[in-house]
Amino acid sequence: MMENYICTTCGTQFRESATPPDHCPICEDERQYVDPDGQQWTTLKKLRKNHKIVFQKKESGLYGIGTTPEFGIGQRALLVKSPQGNLLWDCISLIDDATVDLITGLGGVDAIAISHPHYYSAMVEWSRAFGDIPVYLHLRDREWVQRPHENITYWEGSSKQLYDGLTLYNTGGHFAGGTVLHWAYGSGGKGALLSGDILQVVPDRRHVSFMYSYPNHIPLNGETVEEITATIDPLNYERIYGAWWDRNIMKGGKKAVQNSAERYLAAIQ
Repeated sequence: MMENYICTTCGTQFRESATPPDHCPICEDERQYVDPDGQQWTTLKKLRKNHKIVFQKKESGLYGIGTTPEFGIGQRALLVKSPQGNLLWDCISLIDDATVDLITGLGGVDAIAISHPHYYSAMVEWSRAFGDIPVYLHLRDREWVQRPHENITYWEGSSKQLYDGLTLYNTGGHFAGGTVLHWAYGSGGKGALLSGDILQVVPDRRHVSFMYSYPNHIPLNGETVEEITATIDPLNYERIYGAWWDRNIMKGGKKAVQNSAERYLAAIQ
């Protein structure tokens, strides 16, 4: 029987095969890791038996979508509502009929954009569930796609506007194609930055950090951090939404990034 197997460590779904893949290139990369007990696989059908999707409203026009119990890296996606179209930012490995019905009730999803390869997860399943909607990935990370599909659109350059007030910015850093989403109308019009873990919100929720590998504690060099902050410095934003439920900065986000960059650069010098 042919299956699209899913790596249990990073949550990435692979192209269809009769047996599980021999290895997961994403986990074998030094930015991730292979399970100490060895490479393990599951399927969407099995996930649906043991996990469910949960929702949280984060603010007007913004909903978090995650998995319980936690699976893979444990990130949650964000649904951003817009008059021109609704966008799913980042992705998760699980999707089911109930989730499609609930999201359809919120206006559906018109496009998907993902910050970096660790969150590609089941992006093709999500695209197909909402009518073969486009999935926007930066071209510089194309090599990490494990389930190629015609619905994937690779964009190039430093930025791409998707809808009015929703613009992708290629910052690099964690991955060459690392991307953040600027939502100009977030935080009541003050702006919000959806950062995944390209800029990772740390536990105090007043700072972010910059790493080449988070699980393996490999830092970025100072030049790269300066390039990241220079890319987003022209943007106005009050809030930062990271990759996990409680990793958000709800006020003073832009100043937090500036302070965090100064702190980081001082530490590595």
